[in-house]
Amino acid sequence: MIKTQNLSFQYGSQKPISFPDINCESGEMMLVLGQSGVGKTTLLHLLSGLIMAKGGTVTIADQDLSKLSHKKLDHFRGQHIGVIFQKFHFIKSLNVLENLTIAQKLAGKPIDENRCKELLDNLQIGHKVNSKINELSQGETQRVAIARALVNNPAVILADEPTSALDDTNCQAVLDLLSTQAKQSGAALVIVTHDTRLKDMIDHKITIS
Repeated sequence: MIKTQNLSFQYGSQKPISFPDINCESGEMMLVLGQSGVGKTTLLHLLSGLIMAKGGTVTIADQDLSKLSHKKLDHFRGQHIGVIFQKFHFIKSLNVLENLTIAQKLAGKPIDENRCKELLDNLQIGHKVNSKINELSQGETQRVAIARALVNNPAVILADEPTSALDDTNCQAVLDLLSTQAKQSGAALVIVTHDTRLKDMIDHKITIS
């Protein structure tokens, strides 16, 4: 489902960053570890097609991302990739449900409020469906971000540092939520983090140094 080969990226005249090859199938969970500044978020942006590689290939659901035009890549991302960013990028003037349905609309999907409410119920925040984003706690906002990443039934879920600001109990809870939702959706899940607590929780992992 996710496959990279000889992947590299370069910012301006800086030294190129080279990444280990990735192979993550449907229903699998992979951890990408590394200290701050080594290129973890860059890798996530490459996997999501937000930036393009200097060398090598990124293949998602049998599609080489470099072969797509910008317009087709935007459409492909909306159809197949769900991203949980460090900064959630919600529209604060909209409520929780509206932030999920706009994700469906932008992906060219039919608006399905039942799908949105089902996800929120599964994440135990169904009672917040009509709340504004700024009325939520950090943990609730994070769960809405997970729901938004899953709302279009993506083949791939990419999570950028989803546990780094959480205590041990909430760290385990968020990991369980991501794992369960990914398995239910049959999605490949890649978590990018410097949170070493996750090392013993996920068997399939690579390290960027």
